[in-house]
Amino acid sequence: MEYRLLGNSVQIKELNETIKQVAPSNISILITGESGTGKEVIANAIHQYSKRKSYPLIKVNCGAIPEGIIESELFGHQKGAFTGAIETRKGYFEMADNGTIFLDEIGEMPLSTQVKILRVLETGEFIRVGGDQNIYVDSRVIAATNRDLAKEVQNKNFRDDLYYRLKSVNLHIPPLRERKSDIPLLFDMFVNNFCRDNNIKFSGIDDEAMDYIINYVWYGNARELKNFTESIIVLNPENKITLADVKKHLENETFESRSLPIVALPKQESPHEKDFIMRALFELKTDILDLKRLLTDINMEKKFPGYNTNEDFFLPKEVIKTMNFEEIEKEIITYFLKNNKWNINKTAEMLEVTPRTIYRKIKLYDIQKD
Repeated sequence: MEYRLLGNSVQIKELNETIKQVAPSNISILITGESGTGKEVIANAIHQYSKRKSYPLIKVNCGAIPEGIIESELFGHQKGAFTGAIETRKGYFEMADNGTIFLDEIGEMPLSTQVKILRVLETGEFIRVGGDQNIYVDSRVIAATNRDLAKEVQNKNFRDDLYYRLKSVNLHIPPLRERKSDIPLLFDMFVNNFCRDNNIKFSGIDDEAMDYIINYVWYGNARELKNFTESIIVLNPENKITLADVKKHLENETFESRSLPIVALPKQESPHEKDFIMRALFELKTDILDLKRLLTDINMEKKFPGYNTNEDFFLPKEVIKTMNFEEIEKEIITYFLKNNKWNINKTAEMLEVTPRTIYRKIKLYDIQKD
């Protein structure tokens, strides 16, 4: 069985490669990323690719344990150490001896406990609550947080020595809005798993509905997408999911500015509003590309070999103002297709849409190779 984050984006491919590189060592790992991006998936993968995989992986949600008992939970306690301690109990670190301990939401950990975590990382030793003897364990520590720990250090909410000790290797998971090409893969996986586990038939989804899902801003990332997928299947049994179904399901969300498509805008705007939005995007894109011609874009060249930053794409503003939505969209897609030598997958990745969308737009606008 292969353990990895699911995705074809450059970010996820690089992350999966890094996981395999660092897993065999005993170095501590800090996983960062927004809620729902898959930090626990990475912890599982690191453990399974490590030399400790035959020993336990103990998972601890630091934010779910009250401050008064977190040290007892982590390090154990002696009988009689406090009211209710009717017997000696091992803590999570002892349970993870020779294995791995995953400290999720470590940014929520009290400062007093952080000191003891640092000692375990440096020496492997700790003392149970109410005890007087050092206990040694050989546990690999993987920590995760959705907080900006560097900022927490500045605000004196997190110890700087623990922060630097934890981030020997920092694995950052980008949010779904920065890797939209992964959304169809995740959607398909959630559909297949849910339908298999619940013996439900899935009748498919329209292209427009899939485009809307791809361009939707999933603040809860993969976790939110999973919940949405399961809900919409249940609410539309044996029916092909349409754009109207998706919009109806998401229309009650309280977050504003959720849908931020680059090319395929939702159709609720009037033609005038769509033209205005696309024209603004197009003008912005031309300005950015004009700046790229003045700079040596090393990162873009590394990420997309052969990317031509010198190709002329700067249309006069007076010309742009006369173009409608469809003309602007066609111009953007045509530019990227030419610049990428008609590589559909690379064009889709740069525009953060699916290759299926690019094929559909080529046919819709009758875009021809020169």
